[in-house]
Amino acid sequence: MIPFLDLKAINGQYRDELIAACIRVIDSGWYIAGNELAQFERAFASYCGTKHAIGVANGLDALVLTLRAWKEQGKFKEGDEVIVPSNTYIASILAISANGLVPVLVEADLATYNLCPAKTEAAITAKTRAILPVHLYGQLADMPRISDIAQRHNLLVLEDSAQAHGAELNGRKAGNWGDASGFSFYPGKNLGALGDAGAVTTNDDQLAETLRALRNYGSHEKYRNLFQGSNSRLDEIQAAMLSVKLKHLDTETAHRRKIAQAYLNGISNPAITLPAIQSGLNSSNSKLVNEAHVFHVFVIRCEQREALQKHLLKHGIHTLIHYPIPPHQQQAYKEWNMQSYPVSEIIHQQVLSLPMGPTVTMEDVKKVIAAINIFKI
Repeated sequence: MIPFLDLKAINGQYRDELIAACIRVIDSGWYIAGNELAQFERAFASYCGTKHAIGVANGLDALVLTLRAWKEQGKFKEGDEVIVPSNTYIASILAISANGLVPVLVEADLATYNLCPAKTEAAITAKTRAILPVHLYGQLADMPRISDIAQRHNLLVLEDSAQAHGAELNGRKAGNWGDASGFSFYPGKNLGALGDAGAVTTNDDQLAETLRALRNYGSHEKYRNLFQGSNSRLDEIQAAMLSVKLKHLDTETAHRRKIAQAYLNGISNPAITLPAIQSGLNSSNSKLVNEAHVFHVFVIRCEQREALQKHLLKHGIHTLIHYPIPPHQQQAYKEWNMQSYPVSEIIHQQVLSLPMGPTVTMEDVKKVIAAINIFKI
């Protein structure tokens, strides 16, 4: 069986380094808000090209707390609108709802699966205060256009970079395009911890200070609380794990791109729609893999998805669906269930994620390509 993602093998590559980091934390006697966190925050901020990285408990909290901080700063009030893709994992939307704000769903571009800038601008109203673009599947949204729209309409931009660690466009990485960005370090992410973890990146000093308080019960100083905060701290063990893995991220990303290039070049079955790869400003070749995409997952589309998935499983290939049910059709947002977002519905009905990751071999990739190309409707 070719696994979709083998976390044991991925972390096994760095077993000795990870164990040494664990021992270092255990022997330090300091397990929350210590040197490991400070070191990782500095390293990750430097990697993203931002002034600040603020470690938090998970990726959802990274988004929730950023929006909450802007409310505390008077930039939002309850009932204000935040534009978010209709094609996303539900966490992007939950963060908006959790702050008493109104999610405004906007369709994606069917080719890239990311937020459509033209539809984003058309959705802006007098109550719009922010845009929350999601760099879905590892590819940066069209941030030059989204940033321009935000500037012209005086809107904040909060990137959801949970799947895009290291993705870069025009010399700027994910996490350094918006006013702030939320990252997840869930174990299956490109930069994954060995448990839940997240971070916010920003160049805004005041926002960073507010976030540091909000993640720690609203306190900058023990027993003095400026805000009604929460407990959302990235602990020392996970920070140490992430420091180890950050050193290897670019190497792993290069391998992901090699796999993606092989898929793009090798899959020729007319029943399969390959992803469109954003290639920057100087190339029109949709099959050119470049630094704007880090391939958290490699997603194809097929109208006969169920049959294709069964076919691949018979050939020993494990696949997953990201994601089977769009947010507007979830019970959690039953008030949206009768609304129609045709592009998102097509995507959710047809997408299938192929094996992708730093331990997937090129021999595995050849087998996946061969199996896909013999699939018949």
